[in-house]
Amino acid sequence: MRILIVGAGAIGGYFGGRLLEAGRDVTFLVRPGRAEALDQDGLIVRSPCGDIDYPSPPHVMTSMLDTTFDLVLLSCKAYDLDAAMDAFAAAVGPDTLILPMLNGMSHLDRLAERFNPDNVLGGLGFISVDLDASGKILHLNELHQITFGERSGARTPRIVKVEEALSNAGFVATLSEQIIQEMWEKWCFITTLAGVTGSTRASIGDVIASGGESFVLELLAECAGVAAQANHGIRDEVRQRFQTLLTAPGSKMTASMLRDLERGATIEVDHLIGDMRARRGTPAQKGLSPLDFVYLNLKAYEARRVREEG
Repeated sequence: MRILIVGAGAIGGYFGGRLLEAGRDVTFLVRPGRAEALDQDGLIVRSPCGDIDYPSPPHVMTSMLDTTFDLVLLSCKAYDLDAAMDAFAAAVGPDTLILPMLNGMSHLDRLAERFNPDNVLGGLGFISVDLDASGKILHLNELHQITFGERSGARTPRIVKVEEALSNAGFVATLSEQIIQEMWEKWCFITTLAGVTGSTRASIGDVIASGGESFVLELLAECAGVAAQANHGIRDEVRQRFQTLLTAPGSKMTASMLRDLERGATIEVDHLIGDMRARRGTPAQKGLSPLDFVYLNLKAYEARRVREEG
């Protein structure tokens, strides 16, 4: 299976590097600056699960795409999705499968509008990684998993081929027959985590130490209500696991959104939190709900960033 990884940043570079080391047919689609860095320094990953030093990994730029691929692995930020679709469009043929690992749900509709909707898979990435100033990928813990599946839940021959391509490659690859349910559940989790740690500029442990447990749980409950309205309510055992993680005393856990905030970067506030809020509709209570509060806080950061840059 010929695999195109869109970007060689933190997530795409990590999983792509593992696949390359496992002998899979992988090509990275990159911008000129990243192409130059890969030629000069190679793909470098520092991980508790094993380092990667892969000299000059296979890569192309958009202008060089002259063939289609079997699988496109997409891990960009939601605000870069339109540009990413333009960049990899030439690699998409009638049978090309597209596996996005973005959080939230609306990207599925955007991909389905642009490409054959039957070929857009559901997917999730579970990993904490960052890209340092030198272009080195830093894996921050031992979690590294891709979960994927047909949006219908069917175990088709083509999804089994994807499973074969991603399995035994140095990370956990899980074929799910309920991927949409799992995507909704992760969306609820990451919206709560990003909303709490982003709006407070603190870790979960710091928030809990400051008396914020009820705020965390109320935000999770509000997100869970949105999922239930969409007939994808969080399963009891999953919700219990989320609550334990999100209220653990001393936890250093934060969302990647906080790291983006701290470096003054663009954040996925509309795709993650704004879309969740839009699907909720008008709340019954008066005043700001937890979801409204974190959205206001993060949109204010975004407005200030735009003003100061302009």
